Amino acid sequence: MTRPTPQDPIIADLVAMARRAQLSRRRVLQGAGIGAGALALAACTPGGAGAPQPAKDISDTDKTLTWGNWPAYIDEDDDGNYPTLLAFDEQTGIKVEYKVEIDDNNTYYGTIKDQLALGQATGSDTFCLTEWMVARLIRFGYVQDLDAANIPNKKNLAPALLNPDFDPGRAKSLPWQNGFAGIAWDTDALPGGLESVDDLWQPALKGKVTVLSEMRDTMGLILLSQGVDISSSDWGTDEYAAAIEVLEKNVTSGQILGIKGNEYLEDFNSGNAVAGIVWSGDITAANLEAGYEKFKFALPDSGGTLWGDTFVVPMGSPRKKNAETLMNYYYEPEVAAEVAAWVNYITPVVGAAEAAQELFPDIADNQLIFPNEETLSNAHIFRTLDSADDQAFNAEFQRVKLGA
Repeated sequence: MTRPTPQDPIIADLVAMARRAQLSRRRVLQGAGIGAGALALAACTPGGAGAPQPAKDISDTDKTLTWGNWPAYIDEDDDGNYPTLLAFDEQTGIKVEYKVEIDDNNTYYGTIKDQLALGQATGSDTFCLTEWMVARLIRFGYVQDLDAANIPNKKNLAPALLNPDFDPGRAKSLPWQNGFAGIAWDTDALPGGLESVDDLWQPALKGKVTVLSEMRDTMGLILLSQGVDISSSDWGTDEYAAAIEVLEKNVTSGQILGIKGNEYLEDFNSGNAVAGIVWSGDITAANLEAGYEKFKFALPDSGGTLWGDTFVVPMGSPRKKNAETLMNYYYEPEVAAEVAAWVNYITPVVGAAEAAQELFPDIADNQLIFPNEETLSNAHIFRTLDSADDQAFNAEFQRVKLGA
């Protein structure tokens, strides 16, 4: 079977499909409580007297950088060091403080939104949020323009990822990793495995199921299980209401143990959860901790989601050039391959697959890192939401989450 490169046409088709997808908003929200409260939240926009301005860059005299990211999202040795970051420090003289501080997009945004709106430092010079949140930050004017001259390795970005509708030409953002959301299970507790999202709702799993606090992943999988093509513009409030009803029913009944960010791994590792909607790379990390293939990940028969997390530099950061130097370093194919070998997500760097074949042949055919066309054909990108749908859908999801 031919192993695709990151610029494989199927990725281009998936990304283009999602970028083109724009839905004319339905004027009347109905069903499953999507009503006045959600509309009120949808109407909220950032306040303030004017757009924040970029901080003065002191990178030439201050060779430090603070990078905020998700757990288990960079190569790490047994001593808790980050080998590629140590090499970056040695190569550039820039000392990086790597902060594992993101567990959920909305939660993280909630902790820094006031500083973002005022153009103040957030505590991290760069961070990697999921692209729907990055789109919001760009729309609000919260992130700085990137200087392409400081990122010559940007040429290695997979062409399919170069022109998202929220940031044409990647003027303000640069992808870090891509990945899947699908279903997983404890092979000791469920040796027969799972095939569908509906399998999570079987009575035998009551109180043993966890789902993601990332709305587009959990709701995306439920929508797909109901026959909705989440990449298309042919669905809206009615379909979302039906999917929310499924989620709420299983939260209320106690079928779902929790709606969580990365901390769901604690439930898997402890045995409190034996199945759930999860992120692909996390399961590899959990198996490493267990010492054997205790957990199994799969895209359900109705399909999984495909997402991306992306570098940005907030307006309040005074070290933009240092951040750009970091991005450039991680776009070296050999460095990208080293990270991929540890995090087990899909790298956006062209040439990383070839580098992995030489440096890390054991991962070269791993479908969670270098997926082939068959695997990608069962992954879907959640369509771009306009501001009103974004707020309304999230309001309903948060309402159900609070009841979990």
